Amino acid sequence: MQSAWYWPIYGEDDELCFTWSSSRGSAHIEQQLAGFEGVLLSDGYAAYDRYARNKPQITQAQCWAHTRRYFERAHKSDPAAQEALTLIGGLYRVEQQIREKDLEGQKKLDYRSRHALPIADAFFAWCHQQRQRMDLVNTDPLAKALVYADNHQAQLKVYLGDPDVPIDTNHLERALRVIPMGRKNWLFCWSEVGAKHVGIIQSLLTTCRLHNVDPYTYLVDVLQRVALHPARDVIELTPRVWKERFADNPLRSDLEHAH
Repeated sequence: MQSAWYWPIYGEDDELCFTWSSSRGSAHIEQQLAGFEGVLLSDGYAAYDRYARNKPQITQAQCWAHTRRYFERAHKSDPAAQEALTLIGGLYRVEQQIREKDLEGQKKLDYRSRHALPIADAFFAWCHQQRQRMDLVNTDPLAKALVYADNHQAQLKVYLGDPDVPIDTNHLERALRVIPMGRKNWLFCWSEVGAKHVGIIQSLLTTCRLHNVDPYTYLVDVLQRVALHPARDVIELTPRVWKERFADNPLRSDLEHAH
């Protein structure tokens, strides 16, 4: 047995794809995101930094939830980290207010500029001030958290200038739970081919849930329709497009017809 990895990609139209790879290297990202242009929101894994480097067509954004985790761990050894947690909490309260007010587009951007940008500026000013402390050594958890935040300052601020960029990747974290949950049920994929197929099936099922499509109804229809459907139009059988074209009158199983 050997380890492998799923690299989840969450698209702007609420579609999730679990891409399988035998390594954690950036070569897999280069292959999967070839030709991509736009904003890439990710955690702080270095492979994403290497991928986005020297690509002017890509704007890299960073997840605030992952940044917060560094300070949460540092809080156990240094109470000063509480200030960072408080400021980050202020950013999330602004996002909650945006949801409550149902703001979109320019109104959402203006609200972030008025309320979140000053908090973000205060956060990075505090980080700079803390890095001047003579008692902090590089191995301290707080020192590591400060370096992480400072190194990703530009990426962490991207969401403040784009209303379509979330503050974090929590939507992806929630969606990918099916992988660790499944691992506890069946433990092994037994082969690389099996692992790839698990990724494909979970991609379809998870995307169905994101679009409020019943996975059973979808699979019963698609498994019957796929043999007759033109290969060039296979995108029509993905959950998002299927919902628009076939959900109102799906193909049923013989068992359903019998009842």
